[in-house]
Amino acid sequence: MNLLPYAFVLFAAILWGTTGTIQTFLEEGISPIAVAATRSLIGGGVLLIAVLAMRKISFKTWSWKWTILAAITIALFQCFFFTSIRFTGVAVGTVVTIGSSPVFSGIIEWLFWKRKPSKVWGIATSLAIVGCILLFVNKGEATVDPFGILLALCAGIMFALYTNCSKQLTENEDTLPAVAMTFTLCAILLLPFSQDGVTWVFTEQNLLPMLFMGFAATSLAYIFYLGGLEKISSSSAVTLSLAEPLTASLLGVFLVGEFLSPTSWIGVAMLLGGIVVLTLGGRRNAVGG
Repeated sequence: MNLLPYAFVLFAAILWGTTGTIQTFLEEGISPIAVAATRSLIGGGVLLIAVLAMRKISFKTWSWKWTILAAITIALFQCFFFTSIRFTGVAVGTVVTIGSSPVFSGIIEWLFWKRKPSKVWGIATSLAIVGCILLFVNKGEATVDPFGILLALCAGIMFALYTNCSKQLTENEDTLPAVAMTFTLCAILLLPFSQDGVTWVFTEQNLLPMLFMGFAATSLAYIFYLGGLEKISSSSAVTLSLAEPLTASLLGVFLVGEFLSPTSWIGVAMLLGGIVVLTLGGRRNAVGG
């Protein structure tokens, strides 16, 4: 089995992991939902113009059901996640959301597609989730707020559902128009709740970070993610996406000057171990997930 799909998903997760650092360059006080809506609008809207110009979309025969479901789930993911961290803090919200997603994805695959996750996936996911917890165990202010935890779990479910819906979508449509349509619809859904609108993007301080988040961390990242997702299982793709908090933490250390404790470094090693196990084990096992 080809390593390339795994590399595609990992590259997507690395690009997602840059958003936390990039957002530190934005002006303070901008609503997180406004940031999510705007990056979706830039990432999806520009791609949509391109694929329409290339005549790669046929609206009459388009897979509207899976596109609408993918757009709703990725929009809800962002709303639930950004709201959860207001109640729990970034560390706990991230661990619960990102850590629960692979578990939910495996359950969804099992229940809806009758595809039982492999032992390799189970070992890799366990390693990665424990690593994720250790990575964040003593980072920042942590509050165990039950409502915040519930929102984070909802975010985890939504990302797992988005991945499964997108897998169905890419079985019927090409990756490029699929990303364009999904994120344009996502932006339309999020903009009414963004509070700050989009005019803030055009200031000198905000423009370059948002262009990076729109093109690199959204368009390019999701093109690679869906490109890899076509060849591997949804549960495997979601587990590999745990490279996102790993990237964010390492960028924090090497670019922002944050400190990681020895426990957190053990978490980094376990996360990397989970990714290696899944990639090499999945390559040997045609089931892949």
